[in-house]
Amino acid sequence: MTTMPATEAGPLGLLGGTFDPIHLGHLRLAEEAREALGLARVRLIPAGRPPHRDAPSSSGADRLAMVRLAAAGNPALEVDDGEIRATSRSYTVLTLERLRAEVGAQRPLVLILGADAFQGLPSWHRWQELFSLAHLAVANRPGYAPHGRRWPGVLSPELDQACVGRLSNDPTQIATAPAGRVVPFDMTPLGISASLVRDLLASGHSARYLLPDSVLDYIARHRLYRPH
Repeated sequence: MTTMPATEAGPLGLLGGTFDPIHLGHLRLAEEAREALGLARVRLIPAGRPPHRDAPSSSGADRLAMVRLAAAGNPALEVDDGEIRATSRSYTVLTLERLRAEVGAQRPLVLILGADAFQGLPSWHRWQELFSLAHLAVANRPGYAPHGRRWPGVLSPELDQACVGRLSNDPTQIATAPAGRVVPFDMTPLGISASLVRDLLASGHSARYLLPDSVLDYIARHRLYRPH
């Protein structure tokens, strides 16, 4: 079942990803977004069948279990299993439509994206509809502009145009409307990726201190990402 509070007020952050596996970079992004943007909670949404990449290395059930382990003990994190349970491909616009119906028309939803993902937004399914369903919070990752001080003019023309009138460096504006703003925020550089973790484990090396111990123990118990 989906793990979420019975009732909650304030902006709800949404952090999706393949989470194959979830690691400390994901968790730190969720924490820094929550703090920088004044989010009440952050919901982690593991993808079921991501349309823009190869099939994940581990099953949806395993990835969901690892996300739940990683979120345990942090009351500001919750886990959504909707994309894992769905039989169709994991399109963000469909997830946002489902969540908007769940939380109502007025609660602010905040989709958390890395700057690299944000720059690729025009390739997403029905991408222009995202702005009417949620705010977009763009994390400034090392090596990837844009950051708020450098917008506009560094994106594709269609994305630049979509950001006109939406860009704000004031995160408090997120709480004043349910959707529609694009808000950049800084994040701590952490050079951790799921592919790095998988490669280390597949090569028989340690991945400790790159992901929670509970997740690492789950990987060992279920013999995931085994050495070649």
